[in-house]
Amino acid sequence: MILAEERAEVCAYARRMTTDGLVVGTSGNVSVRVGDRVAVTPTGVDYEKLTAADIPVVALDGSPVDGELKPTSELPMHLTVYNEAADPDGKPVTAVVHTHSVYATAVSTLVNEVPPIHYMLAAIGPTARVARYATYGTERLAKAMLEALDERRGCLLANHGTITYGDGLGAAYHRAQQLEWVCQLWLLARSAGSPSLLPPAEIEHVVEKLRGYGQ
Repeated sequence: MILAEERAEVCAYARRMTTDGLVVGTSGNVSVRVGDRVAVTPTGVDYEKLTAADIPVVALDGSPVDGELKPTSELPMHLTVYNEAADPDGKPVTAVVHTHSVYATAVSTLVNEVPPIHYMLAAIGPTARVARYATYGTERLAKAMLEALDERRGCLLANHGTITYGDGLGAAYHRAQQLEWVCQLWLLARSAGSPSLLPPAEIEHVVEKLRGYGQ
């Protein structure tokens, strides 16, 4: 079985999305790229029942390579990220996480950008934009997403959810978690009053600091 380890990792992170409350049921999806092959969650399958063999593998043009199940209906977004998105620091783009997380989706109905209420927004970029609404699974949605991702590592999808990417599923998933947390924080503060926001210069400063963060 080609990409056996990557397909198993896709299963593990798909189940983790459910456990962490970033998706409900079979919504949301994840993928990993190795060269010109992409392992991605299938459409309409309970993540708790997924096995590595259930994970379809496609080429970068979407044509099937291995696996009997159909890939997620959001394949156009995943492939657009791999084919056209560029990490602001020039790092490889090898994993994509798409969630339907509650707080981020709620925020996507209220604003055009996530307000800079906390410096961890810098895990995404100077801001996190909200891509204009388009029907799920369409090229139109993929195009709107790509525009919102310019110089960013993730974005919200209006009335829909979020998408993040990284060099490896760990990085992409961490960004999805951080984006959801920042959205939850903003909604909580907003419900109590008018939250103070960080100036753009501070977010830019933290973007620079995060480039050297970690071991």
